[in-house]
Amino acid sequence: MLSLTQEQALVEHMNASGLSVPEALFDLGLFSANTLTDHLSAIFGLPETNLDHYDYHDLCQKLGLRELITRHQALPISSHDHVLTIAVSDPTHLLIEDDFRFATGHQVELVLANFKTLQGAIRRLYGHSIQGAQQTQKEISQEELANLIEVSEDEIENIEDLSQDDSPVSRFINQVLLDAVRKKASDIHFEPYEDNYRIRLRCDGILVETQQPASHLSRRLSARLKILAKLDISERRLPQDGRIKLRLNQDNALDLRVSSLPTLWGEKIVLRLLDSSAANLDIDTLGYNSEQKQLYLNALKKPQGMILMTGPTGSGKTVSLYTGLRILNTSEVNISTAEDPVEINLSGINQVQVKPKIGFGFAEALRSFLRQDPDVVMVGEIRDLETAEIAVKAAQTGHLVLSTLHTNSAAETVVRLSNMGIEAFNLASSLSLIIAQRLARRLCEHCRQPDTNTPLHLEISAEDRIYRANPKGCSECTGGYSGRVGIYEVMEFNSDLSEALIKGASINQIEQLAQKNGMQNLHSSGIEKLKQGTTSYRELQRVLYF
Repeated sequence: MLSLTQEQALVEHMNASGLSVPEALFDLGLFSANTLTDHLSAIFGLPETNLDHYDYHDLCQKLGLRELITRHQALPISSHDHVLTIAVSDPTHLLIEDDFRFATGHQVELVLANFKTLQGAIRRLYGHSIQGAQQTQKEISQEELANLIEVSEDEIENIEDLSQDDSPVSRFINQVLLDAVRKKASDIHFEPYEDNYRIRLRCDGILVETQQPASHLSRRLSARLKILAKLDISERRLPQDGRIKLRLNQDNALDLRVSSLPTLWGEKIVLRLLDSSAANLDIDTLGYNSEQKQLYLNALKKPQGMILMTGPTGSGKTVSLYTGLRILNTSEVNISTAEDPVEINLSGINQVQVKPKIGFGFAEALRSFLRQDPDVVMVGEIRDLETAEIAVKAAQTGHLVLSTLHTNSAAETVVRLSNMGIEAFNLASSLSLIIAQRLARRLCEHCRQPDTNTPLHLEISAEDRIYRANPKGCSECTGGYSGRVGIYEVMEFNSDLSEALIKGASINQIEQLAQKNGMQNLHSSGIEKLKQGTTSYRELQRVLYF
């Protein structure tokens, strides 16, 4: 029983936070989630259930009741003989039974679930809520989508519902887009095959299958996406690129970069979500250790020189670059960037979208910047000798230049630029810092588990606490991981490295000399994150190829 003081505190906390009774009780520390479930079961006479015993994913997808499920925090877990069993954590919501009975035509039976477990299950199904997002369309069920008839390539241009926002295909695509935003996905893949069609989301760097609509819907889906991106739906033989702006609420919109590719069984469409508001540009949260962070900050303080970010696509190079630009972005500094595309918008920075198709590439943009009295220049990527030469000359003539290159390590970057045709003495006089990086999934601090099977060759001591992911996850994560953290190799280009470069040192020689001078390579940085409990050995194997 609660005391009068606790009851008053509970009511005040609920009014201030908008939490439900179970959430507020748990938030105030008055009950644990399990104890609260036991009490509610005794009070309301409802049986307790374990969600792990039910395959509710397919049932929820079939019912298509996301709005009801997320609004009531009530999860349908089974359906048998026209009786729908729904797991709830707060039985005081009187409208749950009526709303689900009206929506499905079934009798409703309530069971109690641990509210933290229930929250996690709903979050894994539908992701995080979007603040202020309006649910303007009725969610589409799999049956309604499957009832659409197959159309030929000749007929697809005359299908009226492709241009209507309330058509089944339009509602389905809108549903997929919002789900991707809720789940914080970076990319959406629409993929046609001979006998099936699948939709996958890239969440925290991993592709996860979310939908499998009927294969005969391939043409409708690709045509609708191309209409949204203002592409030519009659052109199905050549790749096309476009953009979509998705309005989340009155204040926020999301830009999506669209790429269509003709494949054997239809057009594969990939959408890249470009959400400037989601980018965290705080250097303290990116994963640099104290020495690496200080080296980066020192290079940013220099009035001239070149800072290069290297790594594969999707390794976080853009965020690292923009973190540096945010630090430099003051009223006294003129900053210009050339990008393809502009992914993060920052006020106070002159951002330029390059357009190679009309002859305006990185080299042309960089050449124009130098006539605009710049202090800091950022080039999205050094792809050719012309761009590299202009960037090096700019770094030698009083400008701070930041850019990216696709190489596997910091030492490889130096050799790659030399192979492009940049003279060694020019590189030695212009390079300030090279950062090679990768992104690893961050272990969920709420459900990570001790790992006792780490290989001995990693030299893990008894004091180090090594963790692995909980495959079932919890209400705060997906599959035991939540977010990502950077793993870095920061090479400061000092006089020793400059001298070695001029003498024609190899990749191995440059790397050994840098490590002798104190550089921590990617593997040792990854092991440091492992010992800190930030990531797992299995994740390091995936990212760094141990």
